[in-house]
Amino acid sequence: MTDLQQEIKLHTNAREREQIDNEAVLFALVQTIQMLEKAYIKDAVHPQEYTAACSKLLVQYKAAFKVISHEYQNKIEVFTKKYNLDCPAALERIKEDRPITIKNDSGNQSKVIANVVSLFITISDRLKLNLRAMDELHPDLKELFETLLTMSTLSNDHNSVVKVKKWLDKLDSMSVYDELSEEEAREMIFELDSAHSEFIKILQ
Repeated sequence: MTDLQQEIKLHTNAREREQIDNEAVLFALVQTIQMLEKAYIKDAVHPQEYTAACSKLLVQYKAAFKVISHEYQNKIEVFTKKYNLDCPAALERIKEDRPITIKNDSGNQSKVIANVVSLFITISDRLKLNLRAMDELHPDLKELFETLLTMSTLSNDHNSVVKVKKWLDKLDSMSVYDELSEEEAREMIFELDSAHSEFIKILQ
């Protein structure tokens, strides 16, 4: 008779365990995108919060799926079918590769917008985790500033650009080992969150 309390192993080696972990991350991301889409449809989340969260989730999704895409013929539908995931709204969002609040404009503009939103969130998250060293913040902030400048719909004197430039200049004046003070970090969080909000407003 089989011992009902016997542990059932889902993997037999480290490679299989890594595969299962990667699939679990992807499963959770797709489910989260589905739930976010439903929340937005029900008007249970503010458009600005939705845009930021959706952009970040799509960036995370692409990174997670890339790791295991070869196992599923590079098609997310093969993955969702295997695990009986009922997520039509998430699949539509993944297919369009942009939040529903961002218009599908010409060229790569929608991807640029998603990248800007993701960078705003990433930098803010770093600061909130007390990562204040110049070399921990400068690369993403520089990329954010340069990406903002590529947008023809955004003038160089727009508040979002000016505020990002202010903090990039601040970091440029520091040595690689210098850190922002607690007060400077709090001020930077406040101003970047404000710049992020102003950036979203201009899109809408």
